[in-house]
Amino acid sequence: MPKQTQQAGNTDPKTNHFLARLDREDYDALMLVGKIVPLKFGKRMLLQDQRVGAVYFPLTCMFSLLVTGDDKPRMEMATIGKEGVVGAMEVFQTEGAMGLSLVQIPGTAVRVDAAAFLKVIGSRTPVHRLIYQHLYALLRQILYGAACNRVHSMEERCARWLLMTHDRAGEDTFPLTQEFLSHMLGVRRATVNVATGMLKKAGFIRYVRGKVTIIDRPGLESASCDCYKAIVRVYASLAPEALNKAS
Repeated sequence: MPKQTQQAGNTDPKTNHFLARLDREDYDALMLVGKIVPLKFGKRMLLQDQRVGAVYFPLTCMFSLLVTGDDKPRMEMATIGKEGVVGAMEVFQTEGAMGLSLVQIPGTAVRVDAAAFLKVIGSRTPVHRLIYQHLYALLRQILYGAACNRVHSMEERCARWLLMTHDRAGEDTFPLTQEFLSHMLGVRRATVNVATGMLKKAGFIRYVRGKVTIIDRPGLESASCDCYKAIVRVYASLAPEALNKAS
């Protein structure tokens, strides 16, 4: 088991689907150099084009991957939660971070120092294969998101984003500001206000003091575009084996 900080609590690393899919030998080797850490909302973990110092396996937190310009977030490319890993491909390929990764939902993650991660996975082909599988899923999510931003309404896009966040949050209520959501969707705050206002008026969500609560999940799904289900199917292709090993 990885070391745990006092704040992190007793969290099972196999909550993360990537870790749950590892063979026992590979899992044990990685956990020897891993540590469960608490991550705060809004914290910048990886900076675009900068060296990646550690790999993160989200357990109860969620990362947003954004494109930046002039050192400011411009638009979200994808979200990464317990189904994936942050920084693994960049460390594996010794490349800079593909975007800005910041914590969208606070919680815990298994942190592995980049050098230790490379040393552990060096000759472990099954881990390499798993990294590429998750990269493929991430790229599919980015492609669906790009198409969604182009052809679907703001209300549909907002509903999709809320559903994906709800899936990773594990709770009906999670932190979210209108300003932050405007960065995620790449639009003005006033535009986000209109979209969330429509979802709120329909009774799908409640928004109070920087926190959103999902009230009617089926209703929110009906308001979303098909991109949400398409992205879910991509990750579902990886999930069954993960869930079996985690049980």
